[in-house]
Amino acid sequence: MALINAAIKRLAFPEKAATPRPLPLSWIFAPTPEGFLFAFRTTVATCVALGIAFWMELDNPTWSAITVWTVAQLNRGESLSKARWRIIGTFFGAFAAIVITGLMPQSPWLYYPTIALWIAVCSGCATFFSNFRSYAFVLAGYTCSIICMDAVPDGNKLFMLAVSRTSYIILGIVCETVVATIFSTDQEQHAHLKMRKKLQAALLLVSQTLKSVLSQDRSALTSARQQFGTVLKLNDEIEFAEVEMGAYGHEGDHARAALASVSALLSRAFGMATRLQLLTSEHKDFEIITQEVLKFLNSFPERLVQEDEIPGLLEELLHLRDTCRQYASPLRVSIDSSYSGPAVLTMADVERLSQEEGAEITIPELDERVLFISMGELLGDLEQAITQYHASIHPVFGDHFRFNRQPSHDLKIAFHNGIRGALAVIITALIYEVTAWPNGTTFISITTLICGIYATQENPVLGTTNFLKGMFVCWVVAWFLVFGFIPMVKTYEPLALVLSVAMFIGGLAKANPSTAKAAAAYCILLPLMTGLHNQSVMNELAYHNTNLAVMMAGVVSVVVFRSILPFDRDDERFRIRKMMLKELRTLTDPMIVPQIGKWISHSTDRFSRLIAHSDPAGSPMTEAAIQGTLATLTLGLNIIRLRTLMDREYLPESARRPIILVLHYIERSTKHHNRAARVARAAVRRLRGLDTPDHDIITRLEMTRALTYLVVIAHTLKTNMNFLDESRPFTGEGPRPFAKQRHNWSFFFKKNP
Repeated sequence: MALINAAIKRLAFPEKAATPRPLPLSWIFAPTPEGFLFAFRTTVATCVALGIAFWMELDNPTWSAITVWTVAQLNRGESLSKARWRIIGTFFGAFAAIVITGLMPQSPWLYYPTIALWIAVCSGCATFFSNFRSYAFVLAGYTCSIICMDAVPDGNKLFMLAVSRTSYIILGIVCETVVATIFSTDQEQHAHLKMRKKLQAALLLVSQTLKSVLSQDRSALTSARQQFGTVLKLNDEIEFAEVEMGAYGHEGDHARAALASVSALLSRAFGMATRLQLLTSEHKDFEIITQEVLKFLNSFPERLVQEDEIPGLLEELLHLRDTCRQYASPLRVSIDSSYSGPAVLTMADVERLSQEEGAEITIPELDERVLFISMGELLGDLEQAITQYHASIHPVFGDHFRFNRQPSHDLKIAFHNGIRGALAVIITALIYEVTAWPNGTTFISITTLICGIYATQENPVLGTTNFLKGMFVCWVVAWFLVFGFIPMVKTYEPLALVLSVAMFIGGLAKANPSTAKAAAAYCILLPLMTGLHNQSVMNELAYHNTNLAVMMAGVVSVVVFRSILPFDRDDERFRIRKMMLKELRTLTDPMIVPQIGKWISHSTDRFSRLIAHSDPAGSPMTEAAIQGTLATLTLGLNIIRLRTLMDREYLPESARRPIILVLHYIERSTKHHNRAARVARAAVRRLRGLDTPDHDIITRLEMTRALTYLVVIAHTLKTNMNFLDESRPFTGEGPRPFAKQRHNWSFFFKKNP
């Protein structure tokens, strides 16, 4: 198991040679090749953008350099995606600035609140989107603020300011894209290979989890829970790889569909482990099929990386699924019989074969049929994941497949983000109006920029604190440049040489994970703090006034996020869990049609947020939270499958009534789930009693499927009562005992005599 996990990590993220503990500042003296290349190409792009801006005699060329460092990312897909959405956000922000200024000239007490309202709307809407789509909204907010503040001294220059701002952005993006493209060889081929390796890593991970579950290795579930977060990160990485590949096919859609199948498969594996633990053992036929599946999974890692083996994998999976469907039949020919006809029999087949051919007919135990159905569905999800993986690496002309994740929308977080952004504008504008500070407009602009950048982050206090540290370092470096080096140069070439040293070091810091957050502030604000202009250089007075406004903006941003609706980790964990449990109850509402894809997407998003707000990995609280979250995900999936089964209308009314009662009590349970758990156990007993030859084959198969889902539902309700109790915070304790428990729990999962 350890060897396979190591292979997965090497496949997805190539390992570097083992090195001793790095020395301080080793990221400067011994940078990684990727970090060196990133710093070099971004520095070159910045110098080119500045040179063109100076040559065009733009009034504020620093923003072209700021744009280069804002857009530049270690991953080319991220850079391209951010550049595209930055252009869109800039256009909307410039348009909003023209409209707001045109509607309220010479009316500061309407002007600033309107800007605050616009930033609140943009920050709130950004919460509903992911990645750089969210960035486009916050960019539209603070771009409007920057243009409006620049227009405060003279509103007649508004249109030119908006055009200039847009020109800086486009110039910086074009320079960064062109230079990065020169340094990026075989970008499309590399993106295909990278996406393929990440999908292979996810499939290998889930195959090893399945193998451990079927081997009834208890420790495997703990390992799978810890690795579940790794699978969640791949969605964003695939989106950026899709940008690198270009909009020529639907490889990214198939890749996201494959990851959705992997997520469902992991949840299905937890359900399978529950059934293996609870149901009776010693099923000869099931043990034989299990060994066949384990044999398939043992050879899976070697065969997956070979393209010509994938059709064979799918064919073998189809055969195993057909076998499971045959053995799930209430009546079948014994596996030891010499009969070679169909294994699923009707009552007429039973009578004919018994009289004419003397075949040995068996009535398999109900528990064994439940296990076969569960195994067949497990293999079906694996087949779907492999099919989508194969489609992602072999695009087909005319393919119109689409698959979009449905992220969860948190209205409370959106409201908080909007309020914080609006109040930041109101506070800084009030200070400007009261003090008449000449650099007050810069103070407002940078405050909205920082608040916009961190508005949608889970923990903005930590982000703005690191940003403030980077600003302080930038302030010190800018002092040396402004007073020591820049006054000695008279032309652009030596100026570019002086600036490139400071920017190159900042690029190395941004490529280093431990210094990346602070380095982001350093790289973005260094051109601004050095005061690069076409007709003049920054003197002592301009340096102190401008950079004092910038530093005050950083301090105010930290104060805003710490004091206005501050982030509380425990409260956030409690609220996210409450939202998850509320949506779980809506799955049982007969007036709502549940969707598996939507439930998986929402649950995995909340799973990642819960992990981010939990204690350090390995603590009992974190482990209990992961267990409860995945149990809730599994519970919801089995509820959806049970409702889908009910919609097919093959179940008799005597079987439907207990199922409807189970769904009703789950929907009504907001605190204690004792009654829902007892009703679910009673439903299991009732369906067991209904499994008689009086019903036809299809009806008995449907009741067996219903029992397959009810077993997991009943067990999950019992063992996760504290996590499912949304009325109080979850503290990680184990399940509470029933108040009046009269029967042994395992009794309800054994075959009736």
